[in-house]
Amino acid sequence: METLRMVDPEVADAIEEESAQQGMTIELNAATNLCSLAVLEAQGNLFASKTLEGYPGSRYHGGHSRVDVIETLAVERVKKLFGAEHANIQPHSGVSANLAVYFAVLDPGDAILGMDLAMGGHLSHGHKATFSGKFLTSFSYGVEPESGRIDYGEVAHIARKERPKMIVCGGSAYPRIIDFSQFRAVADEVGAFLLADIAHVAGLVAGGVYPSPVPYADFVTFTTYKTLRGSRGGTILCKKAYAAKIDKAVFPGVQGSMHVHMMAGKAVTFKLAAAPSFRVYARQGVENARALARALEDRNYRVVTGGTDTHIVLLDLGATNLTGAEAQKRLEEAGIICNKNAVPFDSRGPESTSGVRLGTASVTTRGFREPEMLMLAEMIDILLAKRGGRKQALQVQKKVRELCLRFPIHHENALR
Repeated sequence: METLRMVDPEVADAIEEESAQQGMTIELNAATNLCSLAVLEAQGNLFASKTLEGYPGSRYHGGHSRVDVIETLAVERVKKLFGAEHANIQPHSGVSANLAVYFAVLDPGDAILGMDLAMGGHLSHGHKATFSGKFLTSFSYGVEPESGRIDYGEVAHIARKERPKMIVCGGSAYPRIIDFSQFRAVADEVGAFLLADIAHVAGLVAGGVYPSPVPYADFVTFTTYKTLRGSRGGTILCKKAYAAKIDKAVFPGVQGSMHVHMMAGKAVTFKLAAAPSFRVYARQGVENARALARALEDRNYRVVTGGTDTHIVLLDLGATNLTGAEAQKRLEEAGIICNKNAVPFDSRGPESTSGVRLGTASVTTRGFREPEMLMLAEMIDILLAKRGGRKQALQVQKKVRELCLRFPIHHENALR
């Protein structure tokens, strides 16, 4: 940081302040994790200066031999990790990966069927405010009112009625296992492509604690951070039959030059995710989430779907008269970071919401286990219920700092 501090002290200050904040706060944002020092090193190097287009062996610029090594390593590693026939690791994000899949096999106006954002889906699955909702004809399915789980009967009914060209499964706030075989059956019945967006659970799939969509879906997209705890960016897996279409859709279809330094980070990410220790991490992340969910239910909070099969715990605060925005603010003031989130059939708007989304990916990386989850549930309850007033809130702040000191971000047993 010496050179940066000399050249741009304002940016250096922001980086140092962020590092200090991350070190002394408990991150429960389900979309956030901590990548390893090896990934950070892979991303922060002269590959950031490379400008290249195309694919290994077929570039539009010279001087690409080492880039070919990096991209080939990443592709082969991720194919082996997920048992996929083809992979494209160039997408800059999960959304750009989805865009490339749409661009590869759909035409403007074609119909897609995805999970309703308000029910736990994602913006890029057909929401009217996004490209997928503006340039495609989008329909959505939801969850059962009582259970909060995907209504597969509704999926089949809408698909038969609207005959979408693509069905999208996966979500950003759905804590349960998705039955990919049921989605495959519906897609086959109506002649639709099946896209599985596993951005949140990719690491759980790689770690063997969540079913893989690869045998069922025509296309699988995911981000390489979140539960994969690696480089930021996206990846597409597909059958060999669609390999050429996907590659052309990524470049030149929706992207130009790739981010080579981030692709280097992805290569390291996939290697780390193939290690036996990563399977232990993935399993512990789910167990931590289940422990947190049970402890919050014991304190009379409503957990959507009654539990979790993933790293996500979706908390419904409707009965407390506390909005998700208010809850997020109270927790953050004490050093516990999460995000406000809509719950199924939410009566509040997206700026306030009736829930918060909690995730265990980052704290599990730091070394938290079930005992720490029980402590977190107690602290969350104190803050949300305002038990003990200001004095108790200060005690929670102190406990947060103690936990952060006990479990530093880059401790030797967490990140290798």
